[in-house]
Amino acid sequence: MECTKCRYSTYFIHFQELISQLKKVLAENRLEARLKHHSKYKILIIDEIGYLPIDTAAANLFFQLISKRYESHSIIITTNTAFSNWGEIFGSATLAHAILDGLLHHSHVILIKGPSYRLQSKI
Repeated sequence: MECTKCRYSTYFIHFQELISQLKKVLAENRLEARLKHHSKYKILIIDEIGYLPIDTAAANLFFQLISKRYESHSIIITTNTAFSNWGEIFGSATLAHAILDGLLHHSHVILIKGPSYRLQSKI
């Protein structure tokens, strides 16, 4: 989603969709253009990291995106997976540490505990 008032302000994407896009453009030899696309936004919001594991090639693509945006633009992520378990998501503890290093440097982590907001009216 782009901000209607300020072009290239914010972009929201689900993690699995992001990974699908990166894999597709890699196969089409257009990875650099897609990385540049995702790097032009001041804020990139990546939702639902960790619900499904990804393969090492996809993890490497995600690392490239994080590296491209590092210290130039903000990234907001949502996850229900503890950072200590990210090695399982990315198939490699080393790669997970490299991704987390780029994400967590200069970051603010907001930990929300308690029942799901979505389920509040159902309980």
